[in-house]
Amino acid sequence: MQLRSNEFKARAAANLGDAKLQKGLGLIKVKAVVNRASAVAEFGDFETLREAGKQIRNRALADLDLYLERFEREATARGAVVHWAENASEACRIVVDIAKQNGVKTVAKSKSMVSEEVGLNDALIEAGIEPIETDLGEYILQINDAEPPSHIVMPVIHKTAEDVADLFHAKHGTPRKTDPAALTREAREILRPKFLSADMGVSGANFLIAETGSTLIVTNEGNGRLCTTLPRLHVAITGIEKVVPTLEDVSTLLRLLPRSATGQAITNYVSLHTGPKRLEETDGPQQFHIVLVDNGRSKLLAGEMREMLRCIRCGACMNHCPVYQAVGGHAYGWVYPGPMGNILTPSYVGLENAIALPNAATMCNQCGVVCPVKIPLPDLMRKLREEQMDRGLKPWTERLGLALWGWAAQHP
Repeated sequence: MQLRSNEFKARAAANLGDAKLQKGLGLIKVKAVVNRASAVAEFGDFETLREAGKQIRNRALADLDLYLERFEREATARGAVVHWAENASEACRIVVDIAKQNGVKTVAKSKSMVSEEVGLNDALIEAGIEPIETDLGEYILQINDAEPPSHIVMPVIHKTAEDVADLFHAKHGTPRKTDPAALTREAREILRPKFLSADMGVSGANFLIAETGSTLIVTNEGNGRLCTTLPRLHVAITGIEKVVPTLEDVSTLLRLLPRSATGQAITNYVSLHTGPKRLEETDGPQQFHIVLVDNGRSKLLAGEMREMLRCIRCGACMNHCPVYQAVGGHAYGWVYPGPMGNILTPSYVGLENAIALPNAATMCNQCGVVCPVKIPLPDLMRKLREEQMDRGLKPWTERLGLALWGWAAQHP
């Protein structure tokens, strides 16, 4: 994905005047925010659950190297092949090499933000391999000239049913229809042969379980399971920070994730993948590869932004952020929008390449209040703002004005 984070102000201004986008963003307030509140109230003592989730993630990060080594041992013992990628280009090379070595021509992909982060689709296309996004939202974006997602959970929230109707009519050559159920059926009919003919499936992983060497994905569409079980190869690509110690830990986090993301008690599909297909099994891949991506995460672990690695990618912070609710995800100019993106993007691509993002917040702490693993998002943004001042990345007029204000405040 092309990095355009330093265009935030111009893109945000344009998005504020986009009536269609504003209508789509309004659905977040009506659906995601209200549904989360209902799910939290129904659960009961959600704050205790949040604290438990925070402690699980902290425990994993405190001994990240040990849990990753155990994950590799357990996964390998069960027949999986674990690969380590230091950066985006290495992650893409590993996946492309696996595909080439196995004569892969088509890849069915389940939704994965890490694959967006490393630019996997472009790498596959460059190698002559066709990637097919099978998540409905991601599929819509792919056939719309590979448009980037605007939300990590609801990637096509910025489009209307009319937009999708026009797009399907143009790309599929079918009669135009506007009923969402009919559009979904049309996508299903187009994608089903792709699942059956794909040589390789690519997924992400919401969590890695060190205890069993398993990867886990949560989805609301059946495409995830089709990508991981029908093709003869399955490649899971994910960040190194996703590891958790035990299955019991995962069960706790699974109570947090769907409630925070979509207001559901549980998602439609929770899929555990442990090794390739065994002799007595009737479905599953012949080979299972797991690509563990660093791409700046070790740097975060060693620095002041460490707490950001607790993130479980639920999207609650952006759903509740008044800035995101007003400007949408594309304004942020990279993979991760909203408050999480205000921290992750500068941390991964360099603060100088995302100067506006740490300031794209009101510091109301709505994001911190709803974060299921209690990441102090405003505090982390404040640290990045301080670094901007220390490195002289702010305009000289702003730095001079603050210096004068600081002097006056100390000499009333």
